[in-house]
Amino acid sequence: MKIVVDCRYVRFPRHDGISRFTASLVDALRAQLADTESLELLISDERQLAMLPGGLPWHRVSGPTSPREPFVARQVNHVSPDVVFSPMQTMGAFGRRYPLVLTLHDLIYYAHPTPPRDLPWPVRLGWRLYHLAWWPQRLLLNRADAVVTVSDTTRELMRQHRLTKRSITVVPNAADRPTVVAPRTRPEGIDLVYMGSFMPYKGVDTLVAALSQLPGARLHLLSHIRPADRERFEAAAPAGALVVHDGVTDEEYAALLDSATALVSASRDEGFGIPLVEAMGRGTPVVVSDIPIFREIGGDTALYAAAGDADAFAARITELLATGEWERRSATAPAEAARFDWSRSAAVLLELLREQAALGGRRAAPQ
Repeated sequence: MKIVVDCRYVRFPRHDGISRFTASLVDALRAQLADTESLELLISDERQLAMLPGGLPWHRVSGPTSPREPFVARQVNHVSPDVVFSPMQTMGAFGRRYPLVLTLHDLIYYAHPTPPRDLPWPVRLGWRLYHLAWWPQRLLLNRADAVVTVSDTTRELMRQHRLTKRSITVVPNAADRPTVVAPRTRPEGIDLVYMGSFMPYKGVDTLVAALSQLPGARLHLLSHIRPADRERFEAAAPAGALVVHDGVTDEEYAALLDSATALVSASRDEGFGIPLVEAMGRGTPVVVSDIPIFREIGGDTALYAAAGDADAFAARITELLATGEWERRSATAPAEAARFDWSRSAAVLLELLREQAALGGRRAAPQ
């Protein structure tokens, strides 16, 4: 059986969320293949290979934002796959002669339709138009033989909105974790870490407002930030309470988590919550908004506050500082994070791909 994975969404020189999801699953899938199975990659730029596990056969096809995308299946047909997996739902399918598994990560942009700023303006315009109604999503997903998503929360939302007639399999997102996490003691002071974008629904203003009730606390903003956002946050925060990093390396991020009191997020919507897994995997407690996906990920280890409620966030952080509370939540965090593991996710995906290959693409007739 030849499995082909669409790796054209892999970013370079640094992964984003979907890029890391793709590369990590490829690596974990390769380790689980039977002797009669092979794994091959689709790329659109040879620079993507540096971000992917080495030594795997690859094929270059047109890019996912190319005008040729609706017909990319005609290029993929020449690879003769037994099944194709794409980490997105937008892969072209006209004329395909293979089973196809597509992925929908979340429904964030229906509630918050601002597209990523790094996309070309025609793509941004199309993005906004696409998210004005549910039917375009249904058309995309129903072209597949099966659909993947990354959380039970998103699967339930997909069912509520009747987004596909196909089966939906949860292949959870995950994060790399240290092999061993030594018991930790609560750091001195109150250092809070935020990893994420600064789009309005992310609720960073709530975190900044909470600082006025946490004397001596510092909030570290790790991601690249626009000057206007930086100025707004600095104007609202107590003097010296905001540390703006404007981008960090993986090593710097790990070091900041290891010295943090907590990772915090006041987001109103998320498709997953990789920073929660990253923090808990290192024994760092998390204080986050009380939304279904964070409950799914944080379980009983996280502390929860109502989204948009700065007072509640300050209260939960103060609760974390009670005698023994930080240590207790730190000790249980790695086991909570271990539920999200690339090897287990790849095993679920591999079983699905085997099933679809065995069916032989019964719905893979030209479309």
